[in-house]
This record gives sequence, C-alpha cells and structure tokens, in this order.
Amino acid sequence: MPLFIQNRELDRFKSTAEVFDKYPHLQENAEAFRSKPVVDVDPKRLLYVQQREFAATTPADNCVSVIGSEDATTCHLVVLRHTGSGAVCLAHCDGFSTWSEVQLIIKAVTSLSNVCNEGRFELHLVGGFNDDAKTSHKLSLNIMAAFQKQKENIHLETCCITEMNDVVDKGIHRPIVYGIGVNVKTGEVFPASFPHKGPAEELRSARTFAGGEMINIYDSSSGLVKIGPCQWAPDLNIAFWLSQSDATILKYLSTSPMAEPPHFVQHMKSTIEFLLSHPNSDSLFPGGQPQLYQRTESGTWERLVQS
Repeated sequence: MPLFIQNRELDRFKSTAEVFDKYPHLQENAEAFRSKPVVDVDPKRLLYVQQREFAATTPADNCVSVIGSEDATTCHLVVLRHTGSGAVCLAHCDGFSTWSEVQLIIKAVTSLSNVCNEGRFELHLVGGFNDDAKTSHKLSLNIMAAFQKQKENIHLETCCITEMNDVVDKGIHRPIVYGIGVNVKTGEVFPASFPHKGPAEELRSARTFAGGEMINIYDSSSGLVKIGPCQWAPDLNIAFWLSQSDATILKYLSTSPMAEPPHFVQHMKSTIEFLLSHPNSDSLFPGGQPQLYQRTESGTWERLVQS
C-alpha cells in the first residue's frame, strides 16, 4: 500500500518539492517541528543510535525512555511507531541499502505489535538539506518510495527533510535539525542533541566506517545493547588520514563537508585510531560472542561480562 497523508493515499511523485506543494500541511508541520527548541538529552535512560543502526522498543521498557540520534547532514533519521502497541523504532539511514533497511524498520515495529489489533503505523522523517550533490534529495525520495511500496498502511506525520530542513548561513547551506529523540512512553518526536553517544561509541563507529550494514543494536526483551561480532580486515593505509588537514578529511570523508558539526574531524580521527589499534576485530569479541551492555541502577550502560 502507498503512504498516507491525512488519510489520503500519496500519489506518485518525482521530487520532494512536488510532495510539499501538493500537501502544504506537511510543510507547515515541518516548519513547526524545526522551530522547536533542541532538547539536550540526559544519558540516563537514553538509547543512542549511530549511523547505520536502528533500535526498537515499547512503552513497557524500564531501561529506555528516549531513543535518539544526531550528526545527520545528508543522512535521514527515521521514526516508525505503532499507535496501538506504542512500539517505536528509530533508524539512522545513510543510503547504504535503503530498501532492505526500511523492511527491517517495519519488521522491528511489527514484531513488537503482534498482539495489538488497534492502531496504525505513523512515520516521522527528519534530515537532509539542500546539498550541492543532491545526496539528500535522492535519499529522501528513496526512503519515501521504499515505504510507499510496503504492504502495511503507513501514515506520514512528520516530513522535515531536505529543502524543509535547510538554512543558508553565510552563503552555506546546512541542516536546521541535526538530531532527534523520540519519547518511548508518549511517542513524541523532538529536535535533540546528545552529549553522550555510548555505549561502545568508537567500536560502533569503526563498524560503520569499515562498511558494516544496518544492524539492530537493542533487545527490548532483555534490555541489552548488543554490538557485533563485527568483521573487518586490517588496513594500515587508513593511517594516511591521520596526517591530513581538517579540510582534506572533510573533503574526502564527508558527503557534506561544509555542513558537518564541529566535532566531525576529531570523530573520524578517533575512529581511524580505533581501527588501527584493533586491526583484527576478532580480539574484541572473545569466543565470537557479541559485546553486551546492560543498564545500571544509576542509568548508565556497563558491559556485561559473559562467562
């Protein structure tokens, strides 16, 4: 079935501008969303999702109150929620394999909503901007097209993407909203920033940098964050980047060099240093077992030692 907008089926479209022209209330909703204050999310009860990751849970989860993600420039942040069960999924999509990623998102919410007969699927899309390469435009269209081809009826509620998430600052286009959170209990989606992006931030970044595909990082039934086991081959050539200027790193390792947040270059260097320190990923996963993290009473994540 196609996407629904105000209970009307979304017609075929060739551009995001065409969608906003035909459904002006989407534009109004996007303007209202991007004008909301950015919430600085406390790491306690936060489940942070990095690029090419997703996580899903329900309001019954006592370990997670907010799922969030940020640092999205051309990337898109996708939230799918079932209003009956309250099950919600947040994914950080970069265009790696959009069609299969959308199917994973729907499956994650559906699997947590099986016993619920009432309610509907509601979709919130945030991210991208008017970048010169049109990377954001392409990803916006691909994500919407992928959702439109699913068998489930999906209602598009928030569409703050690409041109509706764009601002010109000193002649440079950049996103207005870089990050979002979703309140697991209420389903509210809001602009957000995250001082803490763990657990295992460097390991997870290294997995994505080394070409890892979209993965689910959370088991809501056990309240555990699960990372890996990951696989990457030793690549000493990446040490080259550590001696390069910030401008060079931005130019070649970013899809949007002029729009990245200030910490982008240091984040890339830390990720490369992690990969160089762990040329064989097997050492990070003794016995081929994933790294597991549990929530402590103080609200932080700690690694679960497996026997």
